[in-house]
Amino acid sequence: MDGILPLWKERGMTSHDCVFKVRKILHMKKVGHTGTLDPNVDGVLPICLGSGTKLVELLMDKTKVYTGEITFGFATTTEDLDGEIVREEVIETAISDKAIQEAMQKLTGHIVQIPPMFSAIKVNGKRLYEYAREGIAVERPEHPVYVDAFEMTSASTLADGRQHFQFKVVCGKGTYVRTLASDLGVTLGVPATMTSLTRAASTPFSQDDCLTLDQLREAVEKDDFSWLVSIEESLSVYPQWHVSSTEVILHKLIDNGSVLDLNVLPKELQDQLPVTVFLDDKIKALYDLHPSKDGKIKPTKMF
Repeated sequence: MDGILPLWKERGMTSHDCVFKVRKILHMKKVGHTGTLDPNVDGVLPICLGSGTKLVELLMDKTKVYTGEITFGFATTTEDLDGEIVREEVIETAISDKAIQEAMQKLTGHIVQIPPMFSAIKVNGKRLYEYAREGIAVERPEHPVYVDAFEMTSASTLADGRQHFQFKVVCGKGTYVRTLASDLGVTLGVPATMTSLTRAASTPFSQDDCLTLDQLREAVEKDDFSWLVSIEESLSVYPQWHVSSTEVILHKLIDNGSVLDLNVLPKELQDQLPVTVFLDDKIKALYDLHPSKDGKIKPTKMF
């Protein structure tokens, strides 16, 4: 079985738990997820199956959409509700929604984050959360990310000295949404915590495309595999280049994963890379510009 399972991860499970359960349900070993979601986060978690695991890095690089809640008035060690409170401040007068929106705008585009201590980034061969659990403070490297949008989706409310509001984030690979919440508080001069988070979409999948683990189990019991997204469908956002077996030399070169001259591509595709390459209508590779050889293209993935 090769392709993608668009899974809706429920709260209370790790991404690894999901992979383990999918392996058992489908009775297969070659299963991988496309980007960790914390246990207290639910949402879209594409699971790669069989040769679809070759798409893991590609899908991890795609844009993600998150929705959730931010609360002003306290900060935690983990920047979400998993950690211990390290700072509290009663919010007596609500910060205006306009001021919040202006501050959120400053945290979009190309920005630099300092990842939280409770994160999987490695420093000197050891993950930050391992240092944190041992109570060891280490210097955290700056982490460049791209945030397409960071916006309020509800008016804020003030209750019991804490201010809450709903938000939406559209961002690229490696963005720590809880750090966005924390940094928003720093910008506004108040402690802040991400108090809820859902991954609403992971390109090209949204919630409507997804199955829960229970739904997957029921489908498999009914011998229904209509949920499986093929490798071809997963790469449908890329232009296609079809090469026939009548083009003997080119066909063989592509089949072997050779580096090619850019000008072998049809002219209309030369400025649309990357492209998916089909040999006799069967997907074979994803070709892109060669990173170090001008005028050359090379396969980044072979299928």
